[in-house]
Amino acid sequence: MPEKSMIQKSPVRIFERAIGGGLGPGNLGVVLSRPGVGKTGFLIGLAVDQLLQGRKVLYISTKESVEHISSFFEQVFNAMASSLGLEQVLEKQLRMERNRHILVYNRDLFSLEKLEQSVAFLKEATAFTPDMVVMDGTPRFESTEAWELEGLHRLGAEWGAEIWTSTNTHRENQKSDERGVPLKVARHDELVDVMVNLCPEGDHVRVKIVKEHGSTDLPHVHLELDPGTLLLHWR
Repeated sequence: MPEKSMIQKSPVRIFERAIGGGLGPGNLGVVLSRPGVGKTGFLIGLAVDQLLQGRKVLYISTKESVEHISSFFEQVFNAMASSLGLEQVLEKQLRMERNRHILVYNRDLFSLEKLEQSVAFLKEATAFTPDMVVMDGTPRFESTEAWELEGLHRLGAEWGAEIWTSTNTHRENQKSDERGVPLKVARHDELVDVMVNLCPEGDHVRVKIVKEHGSTDLPHVHLELDPGTLLLHWR
């Protein structure tokens, strides 16, 4: 089967259709879950899917080293390549690494200005402009101001990139709204286009779409995250 057809059979396509055709350039998506459930794996899975399609990904981390994130990418890539039955795996892995940049910042010193400067440097030095930006560990919604999220939208639109980030739920004394969205995130509802909640259920993690752009009719899809492989599955 041709590679393009294999990628079209990926459960990520179902996820994209469930959120209105995908997150979209210039838009911001947030993944919610308890600590340790799989937010990083979920986001890396979305990133690897983009890379398999020849797109470019910028991964920002304020929590882990470049080596740790690279290893995580390799783990998810190999699992996805096996699941999809891809051929010429080594060649595709090298292409993935060429189209991906991982930048690590001190969480307390990271800023929109640093992000903008980093992408400007990558564009000038390597002709790299991201199609997807994953921000792991930042922004911190409990202290983030609206202008910062507005700045992310602006940068994403300039680059033609969708931006994904994540945050924890179920922290001590943390209040949530009727959707289960922490108030620290809900207060920025107008600036977040898609919200996804990862809900542990026995031997799997259910992917629950909490917000889908401006839609009031949320989709109910039977998508799960496998805690072992960190891949999406459709039931």
